[in-house]
Amino acid sequence: MKTIKILSLVTLVVVMSAFTVNKIAVADGYKVGDVAEDFKLMNVDGKMVSLSNYKDAKGFIVTFTCNTCPYAVGYEDRIIALNNKYASLGYPVIAIMPNNPDVQPGDSMEAMKKRAKEKGFTFPYLMDDGQNIYPKYGATKTPHVFILQKTAKGHIVKYIGAIDDNYQDASAVKTKYVENAVNALLKGNEVPEKETKAIGCTIKV
Repeated sequence: MKTIKILSLVTLVVVMSAFTVNKIAVADGYKVGDVAEDFKLMNVDGKMVSLSNYKDAKGFIVTFTCNTCPYAVGYEDRIIALNNKYASLGYPVIAIMPNNPDVQPGDSMEAMKKRAKEKGFTFPYLMDDGQNIYPKYGATKTPHVFILQKTAKGHIVKYIGAIDDNYQDASAVKTKYVENAVNALLKGNEVPEKETKAIGCTIKV
């Protein structure tokens, strides 16, 4: 009986430790002002993509998104519009799919390729294979946006959060958080609102 109790306690500790590590990994993600590390992830075109590939970029609109979340799907056209507006100005969209495709088969690489083709994505749509990147950023939702500014010190996080203030209706948006942030950076100004709450689906691990 005593052995069973000890084994139960050990099991509980291991489970709780695993949960805590996961929570800490996300909670300890990048904050505004931190330097974001570069990454190398597979794009839907079969090529590996890194931030360092973009020599002329002034920064990036790194967006964690996916195929299967209704919030992410609802924002797809707005993400495309952001890239169309800002890529030529030096702030391209870099979309990253953070979900575990074993848990969420609709987010497999094949499904990503199909979706990117259907929607005509003009930006990279990368898979976070092994789910190593999203915890570094501290992403918790799809979509979840991190705006980076390229500096001599590295890629500085300037904004974290939602794309805008109305996920249900693009025509009813009052505050465009990402656009306001990028516009400020392009003018050499401080980002007016540096952090907002990301609204979306939880990342599947």
